[in-house]
Amino acid sequence: MNSKPLRSITEKEVCTFEDDGVVVLREMFDPEWIEQLRLWADEDMAAPGQLHQNLTHEGKPGRFFFDTFMWTYHEGFKRFVHESPAAEIAGSILRAKKINIFFDQLLIKEPGTAERTPWHHDMPYWPVRGNDICTLWLALDQVTNDNGAVEYIKGSHKWGVAYKPPAFAGDDRYKIDLPEVPDIESERDKHEFLQFELNPGDCTVHHGLLVHGAPGNSQADRRRRAVVSRWAGDDAVYHPQPNIQKMMWDPDITPGGPLDSDLWPVIWRRS
Repeated sequence: MNSKPLRSITEKEVCTFEDDGVVVLREMFDPEWIEQLRLWADEDMAAPGQLHQNLTHEGKPGRFFFDTFMWTYHEGFKRFVHESPAAEIAGSILRAKKINIFFDQLLIKEPGTAERTPWHHDMPYWPVRGNDICTLWLALDQVTNDNGAVEYIKGSHKWGVAYKPPAFAGDDRYKIDLPEVPDIESERDKHEFLQFELNPGDCTVHHGLLVHGAPGNSQADRRRRAVVSRWAGDDAVYHPQPNIQKMMWDPDITPGGPLDSDLWPVIWRRS
């Protein structure tokens, strides 16, 4: 499997990420990666890790599956983190000298899953701060609005505000003193939305403070499988706080220190 992106990232694409908060990158991963990741995703769904969740609310149809830190216990996802083009893509987009893996994740909406992904941005869930933090969302299936393509609010990473993280499971587990995410659905006329149809091997990269959400999967015969990887660049530092998303283990880092650790190792350096 190819460890390099199938093509170079352009300066225009980097500037799009910086201005809009998200960029779509077509055909970055070779088909062999996609086929392997599909197999590994199904393996993890059958025998998930300790942090997995079923995010489908009781009484609703379908299955919205979530798991994190697969690379720490699954050899296939370990290969993806260390050997795939993902870290280099993140480094290029962030103009970084080095890239740490923050964590990997599966977000899978099976056919007929009504559950939507709530409007949120990522960074308030996590014990990390910095501008150089991004998410790479890699499609393993064809993705359209009908089966759960993510919507992004263009430029919202520059709003200068952090919102309380809504729990995907629908409870109030993240008890953080931050303002609630606005009711985006009631103010859609106030924002410019970006949504990308993806083919397997396409990916998006979005900023850690970009507000986004996603519809359910209304298709009866098409899955929406995504391997999501979170990456941190040069200015990212450890920022622990209570009542946020659980990490796989305590990284034993001094607050304000760089992420470099067994939990968040450096995966890529600019040559």
